[in-house]
Amino acid sequence: MSATLLTAPPAPVIAPVPGPPGFRFRGLIVTALVLAALAGVVWMGVRAWKKVVATGEQPIPTTRVRRGTVIFTIHANGALSGGNSETLVTPMIGGGQLHITYLRRPGELVKPGDPVVEFDTTEQEFNLREAEADVAEAEQRVADAKAQLDAQKEEDAYALQKARSDVRLAELEVKKNLISAAIVARENDMALAQARETLAETEKNMSNRTSTNEAAILAQEAARAKAQVQAASARRNIESMTLSAHRAGYVAVRLNMNTRFMTSATTFSPFQVGDEVSSGMPVAEIPDLSNWEVTAPVAEVDRGHVAIGQPTEVTVIAVPGRVFNGRLKDLGGTAGSPWERHFDCHIALDKPSPELRPGMSVRITITTDSMQNALWLPAQALFENNGRTFVYVPSGNGFAPRDVKLIRRSESQVVIAGLTEHQVVALADPTREAKKKTNEGSSASQAVGK
Repeated sequence: MSATLLTAPPAPVIAPVPGPPGFRFRGLIVTALVLAALAGVVWMGVRAWKKVVATGEQPIPTTRVRRGTVIFTIHANGALSGGNSETLVTPMIGGGQLHITYLRRPGELVKPGDPVVEFDTTEQEFNLREAEADVAEAEQRVADAKAQLDAQKEEDAYALQKARSDVRLAELEVKKNLISAAIVARENDMALAQARETLAETEKNMSNRTSTNEAAILAQEAARAKAQVQAASARRNIESMTLSAHRAGYVAVRLNMNTRFMTSATTFSPFQVGDEVSSGMPVAEIPDLSNWEVTAPVAEVDRGHVAIGQPTEVTVIAVPGRVFNGRLKDLGGTAGSPWERHFDCHIALDKPSPELRPGMSVRITITTDSMQNALWLPAQALFENNGRTFVYVPSGNGFAPRDVKLIRRSESQVVIAGLTEHQVVALADPTREAKKKTNEGSSASQAVGK
């Protein structure tokens, strides 16, 4: 195999165009000055590089004081949900604990009337069977009492008719007294009095027995009504233990916070089948898909900087490349552990998109304020010690502290007074670097001495 050497044709020689003598002289001077400046920069860079290499020192990073508009923002992580959500709450049944036997998956689409959560109804079904048995027994007792009343009425009617007949016969016998012997007449009068007394007693007993039987019927009817109420209550409880959706939407399952012992390391997970739930505890919700909102916890120290109506930018993790605009809608109460207090803020989205789903993680940026024509620095350039705020400015071969006044602080910027625009300041604490080098040197000397 051989290689062929290709040679390029000679480049054409372009002769310089002669110009006026003065123009060429000025061009040479400018070129010389530029070359001299470049040489100086290169020389200073080489010198600094040699110094760093020789000493092993890292230069202190610096920045300059700037003047301009400073926008103050608060950042937080939150979750997406529908506004005006329909909350599904565990029914209030005896104040006891219920167990979930069926639960829709988070994000599952449901229609109005679809069951979302179902609880174990074993105890309530047992109560219903007992109540229905009591109803049947009470109805039988009512029927028996009515039958007894009817039978007693028939018996009393016969006894009343017989007593009246006896009185009538006794009255007829008394009419024979004019032609009867005195002793017979006396017996007839006594028989009539006895018949009339028997009739009065029969009428009185009949009224008493009727009242007693009617009272017994009323008592049995009351027992039947009580059993019917218990049966109806058990049926309502069974029906209430199935929580159905009243609107179409996506299911958002709540976190299970039904725990007796909570520590700083306690973590909560969404409800699932088999969990024990207290009465009155929300289990899931159906957000209103036409009214989206974001719920995010904001640190308690930022509570004084936020207000309802402030503009907010929302970035949905699952929808990259999109920034949604919103407004601060509501501020909740303070919650959380004593060492990590926060409050929940609710942001309403202006123009939601169809790909949003409840529970999606979001990142919010709340614009709280802005300052025009302000002197500002990066936050790491400001130092505080014993109530003193200061920065480090170049002084001789190092840096010296200079007091400044802190006007406002954001997460990344500080607005200050006491410096001039373009003033150079250190981004790190030079004294800490010096102490670090001293400690390293001491450690090295001790190592050599040993």
